[in-house]
Amino acid sequence: MILEEFLEEAGTEKNLLRLILFLSEQAAEVKKGFLSTCMNKAECSTKNIFGEDQKPLDKYADEVFINALKESRLVKYIATEEQDHVIEVPGAKNHFGVVIDPLDGSSLLDVNLCVGSIIGIYPGHVLEKGSKMIAALYMLYGPLTLLTFTTKHGVHEFIQREDGKFVLLHRDLKIPEGKIHSPGALRKDYLAPHAQWINHLESEGYKLRFSGCFVADVHQILHKGGVFTYPGTKGKELGKLRLLYEANPVGMIICEAGGAVSNGHTDYREIMPASIGQVTPLYIGGKKEIAKIEKYMKEG
Repeated sequence: MILEEFLEEAGTEKNLLRLILFLSEQAAEVKKGFLSTCMNKAECSTKNIFGEDQKPLDKYADEVFINALKESRLVKYIATEEQDHVIEVPGAKNHFGVVIDPLDGSSLLDVNLCVGSIIGIYPGHVLEKGSKMIAALYMLYGPLTLLTFTTKHGVHEFIQREDGKFVLLHRDLKIPEGKIHSPGALRKDYLAPHAQWINHLESEGYKLRFSGCFVADVHQILHKGGVFTYPGTKGKELGKLRLLYEANPVGMIICEAGGAVSNGHTDYREIMPASIGQVTPLYIGGKKEIAKIEKYMKEG
């Protein structure tokens, strides 16, 4: 079953259906830029609004999504990790707002590892709690191009065929019990409760798997169980990953698959963002792992 048929069969609201299909079509455009930008070493990196290296392909992917959405007028508001403001689309047909990490893990492209695009959809403006999101999806560009999405009616995974169509691969994914952990940040900078939690996981036999692409690491946990974390650390207690572009969309998918998310104290999807660049400590995966870190944090 192709994606359009699946969405129609599920009774997806027609404007949301069109938007999800349109976003999925951008996967091929993003991938077109991989070879040329990787081959052209003369192109220099710049900095994004977070002070991080902005690779040429980050900017290319950002332009793909922004230009396509502006031309389609399917959404009113666009916020991306590469922009310092929310873009309002003149003459928008719908009131949707989208948040986008155009290319998560772009630093891995020169060693040919998996990267992805992360997207969240709101019924209106994007400066809202993650719990207000009505749909979320990510696309992974690896040996295969995969699309995983939810509209709050289960989590479903599609694979892209040679003709560009996405075909159903897994219906109603549920995060299983598993013993993988993907721990970001340097161990020497861990806060004490987090360090205790990591020690607990390792004593229980959790295996470390961390690629440097957030969405790819979480995708593995969605299929194999366990937990991903990028915590608050000494000197960066507020965390590193972006609430709007990374934490909330992927968090919605994991929670809809039976998992849980937290900033160490509470479900971060209930946090009202103060700005589009807000960051958060992040724990995402199985419910028991999330409950355990919240216990350690509460006990100090």
